[in-house]
Amino acid sequence: MANSAEPSSSLSFTSSSHISNAVTSHNMSSSSGSETGPSLEIISLSKLSSNLEQLLVDSGCDYSDAEIIVEGIPVGVHRCILAARSRFFYDLFKREKSSSEKDGKPRYCMSDFLPYGKVGYEAFLIFLSYLYTGKLKASPLEVSTCVDTGCAHDACRPAIDFSVELMYASAIFQVPELVSLFQRRLTNFIGKALLEDVIPILVVAYHCKSSVLVNQCVDRVARSDLDSISLEKDLPYEVAESIKLLRLKSQPDDECNTVPVDPVHEKRVRRILKALDSDDVELVKLLLSESGITLDEAYALHYAAAYCDPKVVSEVLSLGLADVNRHNPRGYTVLHVAAMRKEPSIIVSLLTKGAHASERTSDGQSAVSICRRLTRPKDYHAKMEQGQETNKDRICIDVLEREMRRNPLAGDVSISSPTMADDLHMKLLYLENRVAFARLFFPSEAKLAMEIAHAETTSEFAGLSASKRSSGNLREVDLNETPIMQNQRLRSRMNALVKTVEMGRRYFPHCSQVLDKFMEDDLPDLFYLEKGTLDEQRIKRTRFMELKEDVQRAFTKDKAEFNRSGLSSSSSSSSLKDNLSHKARKL
Repeated sequence: MANSAEPSSSLSFTSSSHISNAVTSHNMSSSSGSETGPSLEIISLSKLSSNLEQLLVDSGCDYSDAEIIVEGIPVGVHRCILAARSRFFYDLFKREKSSSEKDGKPRYCMSDFLPYGKVGYEAFLIFLSYLYTGKLKASPLEVSTCVDTGCAHDACRPAIDFSVELMYASAIFQVPELVSLFQRRLTNFIGKALLEDVIPILVVAYHCKSSVLVNQCVDRVARSDLDSISLEKDLPYEVAESIKLLRLKSQPDDECNTVPVDPVHEKRVRRILKALDSDDVELVKLLLSESGITLDEAYALHYAAAYCDPKVVSEVLSLGLADVNRHNPRGYTVLHVAAMRKEPSIIVSLLTKGAHASERTSDGQSAVSICRRLTRPKDYHAKMEQGQETNKDRICIDVLEREMRRNPLAGDVSISSPTMADDLHMKLLYLENRVAFARLFFPSEAKLAMEIAHAETTSEFAGLSASKRSSGNLREVDLNETPIMQNQRLRSRMNALVKTVEMGRRYFPHCSQVLDKFMEDDLPDLFYLEKGTLDEQRIKRTRFMELKEDVQRAFTKDKAEFNRSGLSSSSSSSSLKDNLSHKARKL
């Protein structure tokens, strides 16, 4: 009956039922004696399947008697159906009552059901639909494909991850024919997928005790050049050890091609990497000097980009001891590794330190193509609420696309303005106001730029925010702060703001030009929007609306120049429109 779970079949309704294992031979014999028997049974089962499906798709007939919360979304279920179709739910509903109830319905949380792995909302709906109808629906494209238009989606990471989620659901909720089906599907991925994408297949096979699938994955990984440290970080201990053992057994056959391993060197490298795991960059520096091993020899920056906190990556980069464009033995630069992790702050930190976005892996992938193949359309096109941060998937792709297409000199433009005095306070006031308006127009992008520049960790100098204060003092005086301390603090703030503005120039050149012009021509008049006569306020309102149009045109130019804008179309554009419209209405 395992094959009955294939998408082309709709006759597997009773296949996973544990309480109706005995199908009467009477029905089978009677149907075999009549030509109309099988046809009538197919029609009846199909109609039953369709009727039960209405319980899921028709919101007007919500007769569910329980809810399961999946990724924060309540899903109504019927315990009688789940108990009849799944041994897991049969035992659950028999022995337990819900810990909390709403409208008389027991509520359960999906995360409480899972001893390992993840089952997302869309995967659970597919699984639930099968329990109700006996039919396995096609996987939704928004969660089972990637945003790489050149991908066939036959072995990209979202396709694998969605099948992995369904494998977890099938195994944990004890529906054996689905386990068999998704085991075959995952087997088909192994030969076509990138090595990194085989890892989640191996992990789910291990947890779900699928020995056949485990052996196939282990064989693929053992024949690869994936290093031992990565094996230990990404795989369960038993699996990693079995791969190492398999490699040792196969060593005599190709001993002549094997590079001997220096155990002392490997031990020292591991110490350096453990220091990175402990976020102790000072210890890393000490171990480097004592061992004579360089960061490049240890591939420490690759390791940090893959596994460590972004702040640790930034600290290692600030040492200036590593080549950001160095390829590891597998042909990946640090930027390629960061793209696999999809952490925007690490990607931007590497780019600002000279990482080349155009560098390619041995199989021809760039950092942006790696990100695209890892990103689902659902995540890329997710709409953010006003003021919320743009999702990381979209930021990573957008930043890398812009870096691939930007003018190499665009990021080297120095900050200058004819209205800026040499005085430190005047420079700070200019920068604070400029960054404040950037945060108003592009909140998510400005936040990321400030994080990279560490501007959020420095004390703010009174700029735009000072206009909202009723007192005449721009800043409270700290009597314990000496003039030297104050100067150091202000210069630290200025350097962070300068770097923030440079980041904006680098990735949003047209929008930066609009801000430059605004700061030079209009800031003194528009700084206090609610002040002046009615005519003056009307003029300010008109100019403010013109500024809004200028910024929107700049977005359009950036979008045209860089082919596709990943940041402006979601949070920033809507935030810009809402904020400016709100201020204009107040006038």
